[in-house]
Amino acid sequence: DDDDDDDDDDDDDDEDDDNEDDNDGDSDTKGFTDENSKWLKPKGKMGSTQQLLDSDSGSVADDSDSEEELEIERKSRVLDAEMSQMEDEARTELAATIASHSSVYHLPTDAETSHERDGSTVVAPSDLRVRVDEVLGVLADFRARREPGRSRVDYVARLRSDLSELHGILPELVDAFLDAFGPAECAEFLKAGDVPRPVVLRTNTLRARRKDLARALMRRGARLDPLAPWSKVGIVVYESSVPVGATPEYLAGHYMLQAASSLCPVMALAPRPHEKILDLSSAPGGKTSYICQLMKNTGCVVANDLSSERQKATVANLHRLGVKNAIVTIRDGRTFAQSDPAGFDRVLLDAPCSGLGVISRDQSVKLRRTMADVRRTTHLQKELLLAAIDAAKVANTHDDKDNVHTNGVVIYSTCSVTVEENEEVVDYALGKRNVKLLDTQLDFGKSSVNA
Repeated sequence: DDDDDDDDDDDDDDEDDDNEDDNDGDSDTKGFTDENSKWLKPKGKMGSTQQLLDSDSGSVADDSDSEEELEIERKSRVLDAEMSQMEDEARTELAATIASHSSVYHLPTDAETSHERDGSTVVAPSDLRVRVDEVLGVLADFRARREPGRSRVDYVARLRSDLSELHGILPELVDAFLDAFGPAECAEFLKAGDVPRPVVLRTNTLRARRKDLARALMRRGARLDPLAPWSKVGIVVYESSVPVGATPEYLAGHYMLQAASSLCPVMALAPRPHEKILDLSSAPGGKTSYICQLMKNTGCVVANDLSSERQKATVANLHRLGVKNAIVTIRDGRTFAQSDPAGFDRVLLDAPCSGLGVISRDQSVKLRRTMADVRRTTHLQKELLLAAIDAAKVANTHDDKDNVHTNGVVIYSTCSVTVEENEEVVDYALGKRNVKLLDTQLDFGKSSVNA
């Protein structure tokens, strides 16, 4: 009990001491005091707005209270920046495109291009392409983009010169293509002529099937596809580890190296078994062998050509491909109808021509052929076409067995795109013989003549 009393006395003493301390504090303090009062008060007379701006001028890394940026936030920020940059570039490109297609193009004068004509300066192909595109753009919207004082003739002359230099072709041939196609299509045609074509094979169904041939060539490392839906025998070869002209299948006569375009005349001819057919200009035998193939080695096919050297290749190909219904002759086709007039059911004339339609196959045509050559060839083509018409059968005629024949069919084809060698020759024949145009029955491509 005495101890408890002592403890109570001690507690009372402690309370008295606390009260005394409080009284002392009240007597000494004037206003608010705190040991952190210095940093709670503004340091100067700076306004609150300026202080806030200055306090935010420090880096995020210096702020110990700031939170770290999340990874998804960082990626989002980077993505937003990239999108903003792409939008800026798109707006800049659009503005440049609009300006280039609406601004007036300055056509270089003769003085400005004199260094090009004398050969002192060589213009890079890329610069020539840019200039060609600019001139084509002006010609497409000539009223808005032409330079004052310059005529369309000036722009066409510049285009002619640049296309000739860019593609390495004679200027007079460029003029012929410009007249036939127009500026834009002419530029596309010359550009396509510089692109090499893939190798095309025609399956010889007298000795093989296309799927078996394709399987055999694929085993030899060839990468190939069917040619097109309109051909059941064509195969296009993109690449091969072995030469496609020296495989065992080629030597065995399973296929013929033949361009896709050369299949079309034979398809239009549509030969039938047991018919009598004339190929007036047959070397080296690609079309002739295809005719025999479609006739299944029946009937009779006369393969004629004026060149004895070229006919050697025809004979070799016919033997290799297993053709048995062909007769090879060497004579001038213009006199062929004299010995056998109206004697053939169908006649194919793949006429000698300038070759201006197959520039991609023979680049030398660009510099070897001239319009004078075209005119000379045109005269020969007209004579050959009249001879082919005379060799075809005519309706209501009788043979030795007193069989009545229907009208014969003549197919005229060339490897040229000039009007002089195609439309003009056909028009000449229509005026000289009692014939009419027929539809080719080919359901692909675009027809150049409306029958």
